Amino acid sequence: MIVDAHCHASDVWFEPIEPLVFQMDQNGVAHAVLTQLLGQFDNAYQQRCLARYPGRLASCVAVDPAAPDALAQVRALAAGGASGLRLRPDARSPGDDPLAIWRTAQEAGMAISCGGPAPIIAGDAFAELVGALPGLTIAVEHLGGWSRPDCDKSEEAKARILALAKFPNVCLKVPALGQLAQRGPMLPPSGRVLPLEGGKIVLEMLRAFGPERLMWGSDSPVVGSREGYANSLNWTREIFAAESAAAIDLVFGGTARTVFRLG
Repeated sequence: MIVDAHCHASDVWFEPIEPLVFQMDQNGVAHAVLTQLLGQFDNAYQQRCLARYPGRLASCVAVDPAAPDALAQVRALAAGGASGLRLRPDARSPGDDPLAIWRTAQEAGMAISCGGPAPIIAGDAFAELVGALPGLTIAVEHLGGWSRPDCDKSEEAKARILALAKFPNVCLKVPALGQLAQRGPMLPPSGRVLPLEGGKIVLEMLRAFGPERLMWGSDSPVVGSREGYANSLNWTREIFAAESAAAIDLVFGGTARTVFRLG
């Protein structure tokens, strides 16, 4: 039962829900986690998608931490069916408790999808945050920031991402091979056009975090400008070809189902 743990649908940016559901149907993807766009705090469209496809989608919403009613919004969205909250790693609440919005998500039973600049994810302040909230599951997007363009891909950056494995509440979202490997200037007529070697870092993360803390996400519809949805699933699965069936099932479904309460 495959789950796409990181994808987007919107009526104001990217694509609406219908192309995503089409791709899911074509590729045997049972569930998807709709992840709110950064900078968008109106979650009504995502909530309508949940109602339209009951049981098939999870909603990871977003709230402005600086809003006066931010904590009330989080509680209301959780009561309305949202199972995740998307926050930047440096998101802080005003007032006496800078981690209030993070704590409120935990109290509401939500997981966090955390995406933002790689240097901040790899910084000491973020490690202190996840250590201060051991009961809050935090899924760090784009392989801990490794596949983001603002990551320098240094050994130090890798070591800092791997160091997050010591926190049992931290998961990683596994990006598609197209975010990890560079294609050549010419495309062959058929077959996989991206080298698997470019994605081998996910196996290092697998050894450190375990399959129960990794989850694949297509980054649809952005993936349509790279290798495409089907390839983002199939080529990324090739990286894990030598792993056990149980591990593959977790990375491509089981972990996300548990974290975002699907199925």
